[in-house]
Amino acid sequence: MKHLGTILGTAIAGMFVMSVWGAFAGAYGIAGGWFAGLLIIGTMWFMNHSLGLINNDGAFVDMAVGIGMAGTMRDVFMNGGQVFVDALPTLVIVLLGGIVGGFTAAKLEKYLASK
Repeated sequence: MKHLGTILGTAIAGMFVMSVWGAFAGAYGIAGGWFAGLLIIGTMWFMNHSLGLINNDGAFVDMAVGIGMAGTMRDVFMNGGQVFVDALPTLVIVLLGGIVGGFTAAKLEKYLASK
């Protein structure tokens, strides 16, 4: 059940970000983007983390993966599978960046613990 909550919580966050944020930013400019970020991310963070909808055991990924997947799959469903193929180089670079960042954080943590 905890995995279903994680899927639903991150999917809802992704749907709101992909559908509402752009509309706010388009209508009200930068202020609308900031307001949408505060409203959407703040509300979804409270629902997912404070109310415990998502499961954060183990690796800390947070809502970004769900938001990214929602945005990617929205475009795939709207424009076809070629969109995903076109996004693969970016996804590979993001994955490599995450690996390097995790490795660097682990090394830094180990270094700081030894001091």
